[in-house]
Amino acid sequence: MEELDFLKEQNVSGELIRSIEEFRKNYGVDEAAAARVTRPSIPFYGKEILEMAIAGLLEGENLLLAGPKATGKNILAENLAYAFGRPVYNVSFHVNTNSGDLIGTDTFVNNEVCLRKGSIYQCAEYGGFGILDEINMAKNDAVSVLHATLDYRRSIDVPGYDRIDLHPAARFIGTMNYGYAGTKELNEALVSRFLVIDMPAQTEETLGFIFNKMFPDAKEKAVEQFIGVFMDLQKKSVNSEISTKSLDLRGLLAAMKIVRAGLSPLAAVKMGVVNKTFDIFEKEIVDDVVRTRIPEEWTKEDVYA
Repeated sequence: MEELDFLKEQNVSGELIRSIEEFRKNYGVDEAAAARVTRPSIPFYGKEILEMAIAGLLEGENLLLAGPKATGKNILAENLAYAFGRPVYNVSFHVNTNSGDLIGTDTFVNNEVCLRKGSIYQCAEYGGFGILDEINMAKNDAVSVLHATLDYRRSIDVPGYDRIDLHPAARFIGTMNYGYAGTKELNEALVSRFLVIDMPAQTEETLGFIFNKMFPDAKEKAVEQFIGVFMDLQKKSVNSEISTKSLDLRGLLAAMKIVRAGLSPLAAVKMGVVNKTFDIFEKEIVDDVVRTRIPEEWTKEDVYA
């Protein structure tokens, strides 16, 4: 099965892969939600993390992916949903996210009051994978909705309407960063409803897998230097020499893409990485790191065969 190739390539347990195939056979996808089953733009690499996540989801558990920026939390969530063949429902928590956004709100249709279903309601109805992004920014009003949804009851009370039970294939994957502005400690009651995976930092091996998968026509030397940029910035971030603003894997991958269009590699990396910080002193540090890896005279031909 093509959707599971990235698991086989990493020698993920054959028993787990067979269980996913059985899961996919048992739970089809409603036509109304089929468009939400999408191929991730970036593959996830990490056999141990994948096996832990898959085992938990197969047993009906929800996952909480915790770790700093650029550890692949959302990428992992998207890859898991694709492997299991489930529609994805994204919920980005922020100060204005409330229970109405999750469950739904009243609206008028043909002069009648009806429920405009929220993302959590739809996820429960169609057996989707709900990705709860930055869950540690959620207000108490929003968190209270999740309690019954995430525990053994697997149900949602919809005020003024009815209670709905979650589709047996529905799962929820929360993500949280440490120390972001607006974040808070999750209460024990909410954490107890998840299995927690501590996401490790990127390594040269994991980045090599991602770059080689996404850019098979790139030159080995160029890939090494692009990976080196990320690793150098990650080290400086860990040592508190710079913030995490420029530690942007998506930005670095986007830079690789736009080099294909003919833009110089240095200019592309400036757009994808250097310019992500607006502090002039930090930008100088990041720019110096990039220039030691990406020569100014490089062109598209130096990156792609």
